[in-house]
Amino acid sequence: MIATIGILTWLVAATGGSIDLGNDPLTKPFISSHSAEWLAPLPPEKIFGNSYLVGFGGLSVALIDTGDGLILIDGALPQAAPAILANVRTLGFKPEDIKYILSTEPHPDHAGGVAALARDTGATVVASVRSAEALQSGRRAADDPQFGYDMRFPPVARTRTIGDRETLRVGKAVITAHATPGHTMGSMSWSWQACEASACRAIVFAASLNPVSADGYRYTAPSSAAIVAGFQQSYKTMDALACDTLITAHPDNAGADGARYNDKPGACRALAARSRRALAERFAKEDASKAS
Repeated sequence: MIATIGILTWLVAATGGSIDLGNDPLTKPFISSHSAEWLAPLPPEKIFGNSYLVGFGGLSVALIDTGDGLILIDGALPQAAPAILANVRTLGFKPEDIKYILSTEPHPDHAGGVAALARDTGATVVASVRSAEALQSGRRAADDPQFGYDMRFPPVARTRTIGDRETLRVGKAVITAHATPGHTMGSMSWSWQACEASACRAIVFAASLNPVSADGYRYTAPSSAAIVAGFQQSYKTMDALACDTLITAHPDNAGADGARYNDKPGACRALAARSRRALAERFAKEDASKAS
């Protein structure tokens, strides 16, 4: 409880006292055992060229300046939306210039703030077809390995769907969608190029790839075959991506030793390798439990 109060106090300070602690249904605090860790306050940070981070210690939110409007990737928890917009202002940008909000996955910790952000900025929310369905319902899809948690989040009224390898062109920016199913079947990662003078970097914002689930879910069950196949597809995608800088939905998944992003060579391939090992360990654990 003390940690929760601390987070809400910080959110009030970050937004100049403008946050409503619970009366706004779209920013009503979503509290879990990880909330304090996820919303650990950090200042906004420039990554490279037109690309910035405006999120938190445990949840990444990216900002892209296209030259003709702004793009956000992810929205963190519902109560974090005002602080995200405050971070945008701190960088010298106007929240009303946000044209699109891109979604990685329809879970409360990444999509919880999307409805409030879309309402407050007028931005269009972009997601895969499967994620759009979940975003509009405000809950996980029935085949989500974490469906058993049944944690609701504010539903998003309107979405625009995008397919695997389709591009979104805004101003000078071209953002490519990459289907990366497994963690959820609708998970989408995003890539774009950021440049400074004559130097350019390929940046990837990766959806979660960790094989976690609610209690009782079994990846070895026949009903999970599509999920497992989705992970295999995602590994191939990550292995093949141009990836100079890796941002992950949870920063600690980037393998960057405490940094908010990973700009070491092979970061995307390393992310896929870690998930392969975690999935193999999960299979071994489930097989062992069946044998005992």
